[in-house]
Amino acid sequence: MLNSGLQLYWLKQTQPEVFKKIKYSLHLPQYLSYIFTGIPLSEYTSIGCHTALWDYGKKDYHNWVYAEGLDKILPPIVSTETSINMNYNGTRIKIGVGIHDSSAALLPYVRSIKKKFVLVSTGTWSIVFNPFTENPIATDAETNESINYMRINGKPVKATRLFLGNEYKLQVKQLDACFGVEDHYHRTIKFDPDLYFKIMDDFKYHFHWESIADETMPDKTELRFYSYEEAYHQLMTELVLLQIKSIKKAIGTDKISRVYIDGGFSDNDVYVKLIAHHFRDKKLRTTDASIGSALGSALSISDTKLNSKFLKKNYALKKHVPFIVT
Repeated sequence: MLNSGLQLYWLKQTQPEVFKKIKYSLHLPQYLSYIFTGIPLSEYTSIGCHTALWDYGKKDYHNWVYAEGLDKILPPIVSTETSINMNYNGTRIKIGVGIHDSSAALLPYVRSIKKKFVLVSTGTWSIVFNPFTENPIATDAETNESINYMRINGKPVKATRLFLGNEYKLQVKQLDACFGVEDHYHRTIKFDPDLYFKIMDDFKYHFHWESIADETMPDKTELRFYSYEEAYHQLMTELVLLQIKSIKKAIGTDKISRVYIDGGFSDNDVYVKLIAHHFRDKKLRTTDASIGSALGSALSISDTKLNSKFLKKNYALKKHVPFIVT
C-alpha cells in the first residue's frame, strides 16, 4: 500500500463509507506542512513519486483520477518552492509545503551542477536519477525496475532501481562464513587490478542472487576461489555489471557527461573503481550526502544561489579517474 493512488482507489472500492469521510488526502510531507499552517496543498514531487496519479504526457492527473472523483479530495497543486510565512510562538518563520525525500536529495545537485548528470544514490536500494530525460517517462507496466519522480518544477525524472545493497549484504554474509572472516572484513578490501583482470580473462558468473532476478545468474552460487579477496572481487564485478545496466537504462539516449555516486557504496573502493572503468567516457564523482534530503528541503524554499564549489564544500566531493589498462 505504498502507492498512494492505488491506496485511495482501494479505499473507495472496499471501504466506501470511510472514503466518504475524507475531506482532503495529503501525502506525508504536505500533512506535516498542514499541521503548522492549516492550509491543505499538493505539490509536484510527492504526486510524481510513482503514485500512479500523474500523467507525464499531459502534465496533469490521469483520467482515471478524475473518473473516480479523487481530484475532489486532492488539494490545489502549488510549486514545491512555495512557502508560507507564519507567526509561530512569537517567531516569524517560513514554512514550506513539503517535498518528497528523493527529490529533496536530488535538488542540491541540480542547483549546483551546470552539466547534465545522473545521480546514483546507493544503499539498500540503488536508485539512479536522470533529471535531464528527453524521453517519455517509463511506466510501471514496462518494468518494475523503472520508477517515476518529478522535480520541483514538475519536470519528469527518469529513474531505475536495483536492490543492490540488500543483495550485497546477503552475499557478503555467505562469503564471511565460507572463508571464516570477521563480519566487517569486507570493508577493508581495496581494488586489486590483477585480481580483476584474472577474473575477466575467463569470465563466468558465479553468484546466484537471492533478492534480484537476472537472466545471467547461475542456478546456484559456486565459491571456487583461492581467497576472500578474489571471491569479493568476483562478487563486486557481477554486482557492478547489474549496476551498469541500471545506469544505462536511466540514461537511455540522453547525452549525459557525468555520474555522481552517493550513499553507502560511495566509499567502496572496488565498486567505485569498477564504475569508473566501465564509464571511461564520463566524469565520475562521489559525495558524502548524509544530510542531503534535509538540506534539499531547506533549499527548496530558499533564495540561496548555489555554485560549482557547493558540493566540494558541503558534500566531500571526490573526483575519480579510471585505472590504467596496460
